[in-house]
Amino acid sequence: MTAAPDYFEDLGPARAAYQRLLGDDIAFRHWTDPGDLAEHDLVLPLLVWGYQRDCPRWFALLDQLEQQRIKLANPVSVLRWNSDKCYLLELEKAGVAVVPTLISAALTAEEIAEAAQKFGTDKLVIKPPISGGADGTFRLNPGDPLPDSIAGKPMLIQPFQPAIAEEGEYSLFYFGGTFSHAILKRPAKGDFRVQEFLGGSESGTDCPAGAQDLAVQARHAAEQILGTETLLYARIDMLRDAGGQFRLMELELIEPSLFFEHTADGGAMFAGAVAAQS
Repeated sequence: MTAAPDYFEDLGPARAAYQRLLGDDIAFRHWTDPGDLAEHDLVLPLLVWGYQRDCPRWFALLDQLEQQRIKLANPVSVLRWNSDKCYLLELEKAGVAVVPTLISAALTAEEIAEAAQKFGTDKLVIKPPISGGADGTFRLNPGDPLPDSIAGKPMLIQPFQPAIAEEGEYSLFYFGGTFSHAILKRPAKGDFRVQEFLGGSESGTDCPAGAQDLAVQARHAAEQILGTETLLYARIDMLRDAGGQFRLMELELIEPSLFFEHTADGGAMFAGAVAAQS
């Protein structure tokens, strides 16, 4: 499944990569109107970009696919759970080191002040629990007013991590439970968001010590929480805290960019994992 026809990002390169890896038998369907999927052996939601902009439709689609017993990879239960970043608290309870996170049901300036006191910093990152592409994500510095667009809405509050600008954000990729590759993403100067369309950049990298340990722990914890078998694909995003410890930022199990250009095999491991489930 792919993004809605009016989604602003160019799907062309990603579609071409999947076509190259999976062959001419694949079909692309917009997630907002996918039609009958029962005839397909396997459905991959890898390009459902923008689902966070129409959550009711997204969750209705997941309910429909589950009722119809459409075979998805990753499964519907995983997609539903991973849609809401409150999963970070579940992973934290399971012992995974995550970026410290507070949840607000209706964000207020008072909660911002309380979070700053709790975290010991007045530099904060605010983001919606259901989000993507940095939609609705803000960095608040001392004295900044609470933006009207997020006031009174459900939000996650996290301490700003200086490492995002100083070193960058690591992403590790696993296909069928096997490590494939890693990249390092950096934001544009003066920004904290790493997305390419916001000026961010990425490069292939070796995994620093401790990065794979956290990635494997986070992936296994998610599988245990969900009672699911090995995930077909997973992207684990992390950075270092002030003490140098890696902390999980996000566990991307729905529609992560997979950056095949930084793989040693051009994505053959991914294609093999898909073939094994088809």
